[in-house]
Amino acid sequence: MFYTIGEMAQKLNVAPSTLRYYDKEGLLPFVERSSGGSRMFKDEDMEWLKLLGCLKKAGMPLKEIRDFMEYSRQGDATIDRRLEIIEHQRQSVLEQQRQLEETLLMLDYKRWYYQTAQEAGTCAVHDSLTPEQIPESFRALKEEWQREQ
Repeated sequence: MFYTIGEMAQKLNVAPSTLRYYDKEGLLPFVERSSGGSRMFKDEDMEWLKLLGCLKKAGMPLKEIRDFMEYSRQGDATIDRRLEIIEHQRQSVLEQQRQLEETLLMLDYKRWYYQTAQEAGTCAVHDSLTPEQIPESFRALKEEWQREQ
């Protein structure tokens, strides 16, 4: 079964212009064309398009995605190189995740800080809190900031 660009875009939850852009960038050489030049997507194209979207969300530059796709087209001789690329991108995502967790902790702390201040009517309430009055999840963070001052 073949799908139009609009149908495939809907299945992937992306804009048709995204698929046109990927095609323009040479990321979709496997996509067939009708005699009128329209793109015709097959069910088998879905896996590659999902991987392409995943790599893009993971922050991989289009040039590297293009290289990865070319390695894929070369077959089994490039399995090691493709695994290396995936491992590298995975480590990059894990680092991004670590940074986001730190950011979320800071935001959670500040939310607690301002909720507590709002209830007391002043930020000065924090000057008199004992470590036990600070939520356990924020104690290490607060201690680290105090050491840095």
